[in-house]
Amino acid sequence: MNAGLFLTHLIQSGWIKNLQTSTLAFDIAQVFLSLNHHLIPLILRKTGCDLKISNFFSDYLVDRKTCYSWNGFMLPFFSTNEGIGQGLAFLPILLAFFIILIFHIFEKRIKNINIPIFFLLFVDDGLFISQEKSFIYLNTNPFCSYNIMITLLDQFGLVVKHEKTEVFYFSRSIGAFDLLALDLSQISRPILYSKDI
Repeated sequence: MNAGLFLTHLIQSGWIKNLQTSTLAFDIAQVFLSLNHHLIPLILRKTGCDLKISNFFSDYLVDRKTCYSWNGFMLPFFSTNEGIGQGLAFLPILLAFFIILIFHIFEKRIKNINIPIFFLLFVDDGLFISQEKSFIYLNTNPFCSYNIMITLLDQFGLVVKHEKTEVFYFSRSIGAFDLLALDLSQISRPILYSKDI
């Protein structure tokens, strides 16, 4: 609800300044099952957590093994160095540390190439928000941001569900403009057709 209020405020304050708003929403696939156990203790150390905390998670998560047993039949043990069950109490904390590092790198990269974009995250759903007077940049900023983000997520072993990625445009001049689709085929992704609001 707070994110909806923020987005509504951003769109309306942009309209006062004669800015159009576009959003690109995406979904990270299987984020809970994809968290790399080896990376989590490293990230905790990098963010300045006490060594006891990173050691605890290292002992708890790294080099775990499990096996399946059914009706007296038992499979051999195998490594489980990825994934954290959604029911674990410390999952939101670990996910936050994991994602914060990705956002920190993302923020540095977009600042280096001067892309003005807002970014919101809802656990495993992300939203880029671009506000521009020019419709050209309205597409360019989310395109560049999305490309940077999917590259980063891929490096961290996370994958975006491209079929769920959507682009929305918010304009006061309904019907007065005809935006082109956001063509992500240059980065081997789908072409996103606009949804005017």
